[in-house]
This record gives sequence, structure tokens and C-alpha cells, in this order.
Amino acid sequence: MPRPICPPIAADIIAEVGDRIVFIERKNFPFGWAFPGGFVDVGETVEHAAVREALEETSLEVELRALLGVYSRPDRDPRGQAVSVVYIGRGRGTPKARDDAREIGLFAATAPPASLAFDHAEILDDYLRFLKTGEFPAPWRKAVPVKREV
Repeated sequence: MPRPICPPIAADIIAEVGDRIVFIERKNFPFGWAFPGGFVDVGETVEHAAVREALEETSLEVELRALLGVYSRPDRDPRGQAVSVVYIGRGRGTPKARDDAREIGLFAATAPPASLAFDHAEILDDYLRFLKTGEFPAPWRKAVPVKREV
């Protein structure tokens, strides 16, 4: 059986520092502000990728505390289909923009920077709902029905 052709997997992290969360301004397309994150390397776990990407882009050591959700809408990334696994974590250290980050900022979750990239506004809404209710998002409620050929 041939190996399946699948979309790449990314790991993103909502890094909490005190009562703020970290956003980076992206150096590369698609431009805008985003949660730190990036693609999972071959041989790497998704969890490790989230922690690695946070360190590379923000200089923060992050301890994961929860899996917020998996975001897989085919049009969520303008560069092509990609699946993102999004974690919530606590950041330690002094945030510094590095690697793919042009700028970095600590923002109140209710007052994010303008121009969020990808589907990060939707992810932020899910995070705020999680903080308020303690309930994780139900992504299947937003799922697009699969078209079946008969």
C-alpha cells in the first residue's frame, strides 16, 4: 500500500505569562499576529514541537498544561492545508522576538493585537470560552459535512 499523502501538522501554543498571553508578529507570509508555533519535524512529538517552537520564537520556556484543540479546516492556512494542534502553556522567562517573529507582545486575552493570522481569532475565542466555562471546544460542531460520492 502506498504511503498516504497528508497535510502537514503544526503545533501552536497559547503561552500564558502572568495574566497575559504571548503573540508574535510574523516575519513571513502570512503576515499578522499569531500564537507562537510551527511545523512538527519528522521524528518529533507534537508536544515537543509546541515547546520547541515557543522557545525558538519567544525565548520562553513553556510548560504545557492543556490541549485546547485540533484545528483542521482545509482553508485555515493560506499557504495550503495544514492541521494545527493547539496547546495552552505557562511561559517562564523574558519574551524576546526570535526566529520567525518580527515582534513580540504580551496582551490581555480580551484585547489581542489587530490583524490575527490564520484562524487564530477563532482559536482565541475558544480559549476565552475555555477560561470562562472550563469546557474545551467541540470542533465537530463547526465541521463541514463530508461530500460522499454515490
